[in-house]
Parts: sequence; C-alpha cells; structure tokens
Amino acid sequence: MKRLLTFLALSICAMTSAQTIDDVLRYSTENLQGTPRFQGMGGAFGALGGDLSALSANPAGSAVFNNSVFSFTGTYFDRKAKADYLGSRTDDKSNSLDINQVGGALVFKSNNPDSKWKKISAAFNYDMMQNYDDRIYIAGTGNEGIDKYFLNYADGIAAEDIRTLENETLTDAYLDIGATPNLGYSAQQAFLGFQAGIIDPEPNDDTETTYISNADYNELSQNFRQTVSGQNGKFTINGAAQYGDNFYFGASLNFYNVLYDRLDRYHEEYIDTNSNVTRATFENLLETEGGGFSFGLGAMGKLGDFIRLGASYQSPTWYRLTDNLSQRIASNYPNRAPEIDRSPFLGTTIFDYQIKTPGKFTGSIAAVFGKNGLLSFDYGYQDYSKAELRPTTDAFFSDQNAAISENLDAVSTFRVGGEYRIQRLSLRAGYRYQQSPYGSGKIIGDFNAISGGLGYNFGGSRLDFAINRTEQDVLRYLAETGINAPALVNKVNMHYSLGYTLNF
Repeated sequence: MKRLLTFLALSICAMTSAQTIDDVLRYSTENLQGTPRFQGMGGAFGALGGDLSALSANPAGSAVFNNSVFSFTGTYFDRKAKADYLGSRTDDKSNSLDINQVGGALVFKSNNPDSKWKKISAAFNYDMMQNYDDRIYIAGTGNEGIDKYFLNYADGIAAEDIRTLENETLTDAYLDIGATPNLGYSAQQAFLGFQAGIIDPEPNDDTETTYISNADYNELSQNFRQTVSGQNGKFTINGAAQYGDNFYFGASLNFYNVLYDRLDRYHEEYIDTNSNVTRATFENLLETEGGGFSFGLGAMGKLGDFIRLGASYQSPTWYRLTDNLSQRIASNYPNRAPEIDRSPFLGTTIFDYQIKTPGKFTGSIAAVFGKNGLLSFDYGYQDYSKAELRPTTDAFFSDQNAAISENLDAVSTFRVGGEYRIQRLSLRAGYRYQQSPYGSGKIIGDFNAISGGLGYNFGGSRLDFAINRTEQDVLRYLAETGINAPALVNKVNMHYSLGYTLNF
C-alpha cells in the first residue's frame, strides 16, 4: 500500500493522538510558589493583599499597598519520589534552582481629600505557576510486558500497513503511517512493535489483522524511568483601587507560557525463558510548548479594624499547545530490522490542540490583630469535570471530554496562614490542602502542604525566607495500555525560598 506524507495529512492525524485527562490535569493544577511571605503563610491571602503573589488569590490585593514596591524571589527545589511496584521499592530525587517570582506595583494616592477613591494601583508580576522538573524511577518483577502494549494497539491493523516499502527508511515509514488516514498513532505503535520483532501477524499474512507475541515469559524484570523538565509561568497585569476606607476592587489579565519536556524510558528482561526476544527498551520523548490566557476579578472589605473579607473569581484558562512526540525501540530479536536498535528517535509527530481549564471561586476571611499579627483562611472551589480538550468536534477529544466529565469532580482547596510580628521580625506558618480531582482519590491522592518562614523589615525594604513541604500520592503506569499493574508513587517536595522587597 502506497502511503503519502503531506503536512495536511500529518496535521489531521495529529488530532487523533494521545492527549488525555493527564494533559488536562497538568495544566489545570496550580502549585504556585510565589514570594516567601506568600509561601510561608500557605498562600492564604485572599482577604489580605499587600503581596504581589497574592494577586493570584485576589486581584484587589494590590490596592492594599501603601506605597510602590518591587520584589523578586529565588527558590531551591528539592524533590523526592518513592515508588512501590508489586512490592519492590525504589526512590529517586532531583533538585534545581530558579527565579520563580519577579514583580512590582505602582501606587497612586488621591490628592483630593473629598474623593471616595483613595488610591489606585497598577501592578505586574511573574510567578512560576508550576515547576515541572521531576524524576521517577520504578523497578520490579511483573508478569505483563511491553508486548501487551503493542498487541493492544495492533489489533485490527493489517500487517501490510506496518511494513516498510522498498527503499523506505524506518523514520519515513513511521511518519507516513502516522499521516495516513485510518492509521495514525495506533498503527505507529503497531509498527514499532512489529519492526522490533516483539509482535507478528498470525498467520503470516499481510492482510491479517490479529497478532501474536514473540515474547515468551512467565516473569520479567522491569524498570521505568521518567525525567521531566519545564515550567508553566504566569505573567499578570493588574489594576486595583481603594474606595473609601474599607473597600478594594481589582482585575487582572494573566498570560501563560508553557514549556514541558518528558522522557519515558521503559526496559524489560525476561527471566528463565527460551524466548527469541529476551529484552526490549521503549522510549518516548514528549516536548510541549504553548501559551494561555485567563482573567481574574476580586473584591475585599474591612469589617471594622479586626475582620477582613475577600471574594474572587478566576476565569477558565484557555491554552493553545503543540506536542512534539518522538519514539524509539530496541530489542534483541534476531533477523528483524537490526538498524532499529541503532536508530535515533523515529521522527517527530506534531499535535496541535487546545485545553480549557475550569474556572475557580475563592472566598476569604482574615483577622488582623493590630500590628502584632494576623490569621487568614481561604476556601477555593473548582469543578474539574468542566475541563475540556478542544476542538470538541474531534471524535477522540469528544470521548476524552466524556471521560473527564465522568471521572473528575469538583475540588475544594483550603489555605490557612498566620503571621506574628516581634518588632521588625515576622514569624509565619501555613497549611494548604487540596482534594483529589478524581472522585475516588485513587489515581491522584489529596495534596497537602505545610510551610513556615520569617521576614525582617529594614524600614525601606524587607528580606523574607520560607520553607514549604508538599506531599501527594499518585499512581503511575509503566505504559498507556497493556501493563495493568501501577506503581504507587509518593512525591515529597521541599522548597526553600529567599526574597527581597523594596519599598519606594
């Protein structure tokens, strides 16, 4: 069968690939680091303001500043991931250092003593909404290998469609198959398994659409390593105003920049077997880039000198993203495309798509004890079942959106923070909790974070430090399909942040 590779066909094929609930959750979930003061108090700033990272909690917060400010923050990220796969325990760790917050606010006070509008503010701020840098290592002995993955994808695909043509390279064949209508991503996976000798059609007939495994095993040694890098940065442009002595109003425009790279490397070796193939390595490299937009509205008010209230709305974020997916495989099966063992990643398949994340409502209350300190509480509500992959007219995305609606639930977020001042020194502590987006809580567990910090006020400037510990359990599968036993991964991240704020 002759296959034609065209840009148009490749673009159409791209819409039938592997964007799933995982992609939606990756860009819907916020793990904002922010300034050390924001971190140290658990991000509970919806009724307080007066911090540049607090604009994410309530856009009215910049009007609380009494003077213009500029701040920046650097954070050291220390991550540990412990995995349990079928009783075998492994762990891995990674670390990085980054500037995660830079911003400033200009405050303009009214010169008219009779005006109810006391001041207005204009602010800009960059916050790292998510730092994706991470490493996971999983190893153990199982009874389901990568042949099951290829068999699942190959079922129903004619063998003639996954053979190389005369004088056709593996890369050309891989890309041509991906660009051919009615083949696409599934046929590419079948092609990889067939060319590596892991699966074969049964019987050996080019029109056959059922396959057998060449891997004969009862048990196999497996290991999986995932290496992730990148970030989701949010740039905010904000305006806010103070009306009278007790009311603050604000709005923000948010622009997002996404860079996400993930390398998955799976390796298996068969134990006590006479199989023709006794080992295989399968690698997937995903590179994502794109941008997004959202807006926020907020209001704050004082009930006397003691109580502060806040309410805000964060709109959905509309992302436009491009995935670049490359794959390669190697095995020791004899007499089957030996060059595949030495091949680089086989081409790049490009997927352009959109994601709409759910909007978020936040209500806040705080108690301020004069100049001695404060306590603050935020409650957030976000319905993840409303997230969407787009265009919704695409059949594959339509199925994924139905799965999102069925499997994801509304999520409540709680943030609690406090600050106590001893002359120029401030002591801070906070706690943050977010429910799992899955109703069962089994695939992704609840998110917990505790934090603490301190700050020293020099008069015209302030130096702040915070320690933030987050923990969450997730289930990680070694392949998209076929290997049905997941690993339970416990992720513990430590963030150490140092920031400087200048008043002028």
